[in-house]
Amino acid sequence: MGRYGMRHWTRKLLNVLGYVIFNTRSDHGYARDGLFTHHNDHFRDDASFQAAYARGVKAGFGVDPRIEWRLHVALWAAANALRVSGDFVECGVNTGFISSAIMQYLNWGRVDRRFHLIDTFSGPVLTQFSEQEAGRLRAVKNALAKGAYVKDLERVRANFAEWPNVELIQGIVPEILPTVETKEVAFLHIDMNCALPECAALEHFWGTLPPGAVVLFDDYAYFDNDRTAALVDSMAAFLGAKILSLPTGQGLIIK
Repeated sequence: MGRYGMRHWTRKLLNVLGYVIFNTRSDHGYARDGLFTHHNDHFRDDASFQAAYARGVKAGFGVDPRIEWRLHVALWAAANALRVSGDFVECGVNTGFISSAIMQYLNWGRVDRRFHLIDTFSGPVLTQFSEQEAGRLRAVKNALAKGAYVKDLERVRANFAEWPNVELIQGIVPEILPTVETKEVAFLHIDMNCALPECAALEHFWGTLPPGAVVLFDDYAYFDNDRTAALVDSMAAFLGAKILSLPTGQGLIIK
């Protein structure tokens, strides 16, 4: 069975059984967020990780997305980015699950840097999706209909109020990017579920990334995201970079 045949089979199986059946942690392995493995997930027992994850859930208004391994990668990437100079930037914030967890983990109030959080705070811009991303567009429309995207900026602002060195920037990528006041970026998190703004963000900030800076895509290798990933790959290649595909669905560049 080929790669796409296996995906089709997996999709049918998930539809029949229900994704919740795989959301487990037991002595037999970890199975959440599309990642099924018997490898060691001991990081989940770390008190600092648990506090960061709980802070992310709080930012999400109490909703647990069950993305422990994905957050583990994000925390590792952010911690390593502190080794180089520059601010932190997130393009695609929504409720702020990942960024809130990172700030909790790094004790952000004591870090002498800015965290720039960029989002429309009204959901993805539907007109930005290409014909190649019809599947992603359907998924986003479905998520919008279910209320998965936050549309209350003040509620998000209240979530981040405990950290004075945070800047919320409301606007559409790429148009809003020139207003971001930073000359150097150590950590860039991209999560906009659409190739056009993700490529634009990577291109815009690339020149501000010093050697060792980290770029993390949230759902680069996610299930049924092949066409978006191909477009992002093209931009990365144009910039002279190659994205590491992770089994969590994320993509990673260390410049």
